[in-house]
Amino acid sequence: MSTTSGSGRNGESGALRRPARWGAFAGAAALVLMGGTAPAAYADPAHHGGGTATPVKHLVVIFDENVSFDHYFGTYPVAANTDGTRFTAARHTPKDIDTLARAGLLSKNPNQYAPKRLGPGKAMTCDQNHGYGPEQYAADGGKADAYVQNTESSTCSAPLFGEPGLVMDYYDGNTVTGLWNYAQHYSLSDNSWSSTYGPSTPGALNLVSGQTHGVISVDPKSGSENPKQTATPDAYTVQSPDAKGVGTVINDPDPAYDDCSDKDHTSSNALAVMQGRNIGDMLNQRGVTWGWFQGGFRPATAWDGKAGDYATCAGDTHTNVGGVAVEDYSPHHSPFQYYKSTSNPHHLPPRNAAEIGHDGQANHNYDLSDFDTALKGGNLPAVSFLKAAEYQDGHAAYSDPTDEQHFLVDEINAIQSSPQWKDTAVVIAYDDSDGWYDHAFATPSNGSKDTKLASNGKAYDSPACQAGPAAAGGYADRCGPGTRQPLLVISPYSKVNSVDHTRTEAASITRFIEDNWRTGRIGDASFDATAGSLDGAFDFRHPNDKQVLLNSDGSVKSVRPISAHGGSGGGRDDGATGSATAGSSAGTSSTSGTSANNPSTQLAETGGSWPALPLGIGGAVLVAGGGAVYYARKHRHGSVSAV
Repeated sequence: MSTTSGSGRNGESGALRRPARWGAFAGAAALVLMGGTAPAAYADPAHHGGGTATPVKHLVVIFDENVSFDHYFGTYPVAANTDGTRFTAARHTPKDIDTLARAGLLSKNPNQYAPKRLGPGKAMTCDQNHGYGPEQYAADGGKADAYVQNTESSTCSAPLFGEPGLVMDYYDGNTVTGLWNYAQHYSLSDNSWSSTYGPSTPGALNLVSGQTHGVISVDPKSGSENPKQTATPDAYTVQSPDAKGVGTVINDPDPAYDDCSDKDHTSSNALAVMQGRNIGDMLNQRGVTWGWFQGGFRPATAWDGKAGDYATCAGDTHTNVGGVAVEDYSPHHSPFQYYKSTSNPHHLPPRNAAEIGHDGQANHNYDLSDFDTALKGGNLPAVSFLKAAEYQDGHAAYSDPTDEQHFLVDEINAIQSSPQWKDTAVVIAYDDSDGWYDHAFATPSNGSKDTKLASNGKAYDSPACQAGPAAAGGYADRCGPGTRQPLLVISPYSKVNSVDHTRTEAASITRFIEDNWRTGRIGDASFDATAGSLDGAFDFRHPNDKQVLLNSDGSVKSVRPISAHGGSGGGRDDGATGSATAGSSAGTSSTSGTSANNPSTQLAETGGSWPALPLGIGGAVLVAGGGAVYYARKHRHGSVSAV
């Protein structure tokens, strides 16, 4: 296993970390010395807020579910090529990548079972245990040798695949071909982590606020617009409550401000309300357009307008590759629904397309189809979060890498085919690891000393978390960083065939948004203040000028320079035919793996010249993952403990 440590959450010394303003100043000064111009900001009148700190005007975060880095990239860039979609890496692909294979752990492994390759025929598997505590104990303080005992679930019903040692297993570029090809043409991180241990809801909350503390439990019978706090905090909903019933989220309670919570309000589980601010509040203050777009958010049955009645979501389903119908919408994957200020309890649609991204009855919470409408209409919000319908979100048990890939390729092809692509960044990230094996370990930079015993007889916080630094804000049960997940940055401003080793986390995405649109920090011990920067994935002075379209199997369809208007047209019907054949990888690209660092090569390829750009962050689409089971919601586990 490998270990990262440091005085800050990003594993860097305090001397290496600089406030965003100093970074912008330094970048501007460098441009002036080189004879370039140093604009104070990139004008962005369409989205208000006074412009952006970088050339990125549109950030798209694709937040998928439940994947560890080794589970998808454990042998990158070497694929078996015995089945599935063939993958061959470009000659200049970096070799210094912290993978399972490079660590020599494919055959000689300290766990009870050695890792095994899962081919495309085993895309649908059992769901692993991804609780706050079990993930901590599986990592075993950096030994990474106790996964089978703590997070494995190896037995499940057909059509799911399960076997002893399943938690150790991994896919390669013959199955997750699209992600490997995006890594070939853009930037991959091998050092990105969940901000804390735990399942989907903590992961989603950390994405939008860097904060899992501040939750109260509410009575599910009191309604979704003005829910009432329960007298006694529900133990599943609130961990380590104070005298006022305020504590931390480590499980997957449904949000109170959502008609579809508790299985359309047919169960009696306590619901969760988050106090404090999130990135939506910050963007609203700056007048910046934004939206959370989730599959299945448009209800199967609309709210009838009567107080005490609810919209319902259960009727909207899709069938995954295993032939199982899965409910599209999962309330606990929808983080803005936990906050009154940014919720849309009745799942109301925008009144018209022009309202998308702005204030209105939808209050920035939309169906995924609304994103497609905004993109095709040229009205893409400045910041967009995309959450697939459950059958395509990548979560084991009800989704899979094949369905997930179809979603990613469809959305990213559409984005790259739009005029907005020229100033967009797509970040693919995941909400948690699902408990899948990963050999790497991040020494906790925020500790927690919750010694209460879970149902498995172990303390909620492991010895490694209890030995960590004092809990920020004094808030317990936020031990982190947690588990390692993939993170990719896909943008005309991202580095090419690059692997970023900077330590980042879910809250790093929050920080990027804050810095780029100058919102200020969320405060109250949010991890945004200490999260590492995404800047290492970008090269703002040398745009790569790439449009890379993929086929549905993840192979490369075409690689082209971005046209003068920033894309080859709006919508999904790009009609591109390419120089790269199906099954090929970056080896057929018109841009080599080293061109981002070779000015003469890149200028020859793009046929243009670089603008003078200050250092900063570019537009990006983010994808991240989280967990649940067949019926679009996670089971409530009786115990979750920290890894």
